[in-house]
Amino acid sequence: MRHYPVMLNEVIENLSLKENSIVIDATLGAAGHSSFILKQIKKGFLIAFDQDKDEIDKSIETLSQIGNNFSVINSNFAEMKDKVKELGYEKVDAILFDLGTSSMQMDDITRGFNYHEEAILDMRMDRRTKLTAKDIVNTYSKEELLRILKEYSDEKFRLPIVNNILKYREKKEIETTIELAEIIKSSVPQKVRNKKHPARKTFQALRVEVNNELEVLKKALNDALSLLNVGGRLCVITFQTKEDMIVKKLFNEVSKEDLITKGDPFISASFIPEFKKIKRIMPSKKELEENNRSRSAILRVIERVHISEKTKEEI
Repeated sequence: MRHYPVMLNEVIENLSLKENSIVIDATLGAAGHSSFILKQIKKGFLIAFDQDKDEIDKSIETLSQIGNNFSVINSNFAEMKDKVKELGYEKVDAILFDLGTSSMQMDDITRGFNYHEEAILDMRMDRRTKLTAKDIVNTYSKEELLRILKEYSDEKFRLPIVNNILKYREKKEIETTIELAEIIKSSVPQKVRNKKHPARKTFQALRVEVNNELEVLKKALNDALSLLNVGGRLCVITFQTKEDMIVKKLFNEVSKEDLITKGDPFISASFIPEFKKIKRIMPSKKELEENNRSRSAILRVIERVHISEKTKEEI
């Protein structure tokens, strides 16, 4: 399947790149966004992160055809701050997070992300880690399974789904994606089965749990903001409500003006927020027609407008 970088034009425009920009792509994937970023920064440098070694090997080959002013790091973006400093950069000019599961991973049957194809339940973004979706569905307690289905996907039918998982695994281990998908199908009303695939939310919740995605995201976003130069921008594309809530909340917090001093032209710079929200963008009608996987995408953009004295001291 062809790889579509989600909201590519909107991302490139809102990263506000210059020829000498230092840029981080926190989610390299198939290098869809990174390829276009690298073309824009011929005198700059691109630092890209991905925890999937298979994706990295292919993406390095793609980027090498454009230039050599890049470094790809096989690491979770939670380590971004330390890894960037190891390369000698204290601050950068633009950062991108595309939080969708890549098309390459979804289409690779062996990875266990796809509920339409038979595969061992895996769902690890980084195959060096130990916990798999198979471990979760076969060893987690009823309470733990209900928690992740509620917190990570808000699955309406989580109780019958979990009850049927528990019944099934009493007889045999749940091993494959299709096995689990069939258990989920049997747990929801017929009218639900006729709409979106009923396994979608459960598989999403399992993937988030396997990769500890939400907690890692919170840390990485805070680190990303701390790495931005004045005028630097952070763009984040989310595909899940929980992810978007995390991004929205953080962006609101760091850009909030002190109500007491709001609008005062003589106020000290120390009271001015360090960041300014730029915009929230949804996929265009044209993109939705060409790339169905962008249907739930939201792009949020924030810019650092100044560095406070307190932040300078922390640096």
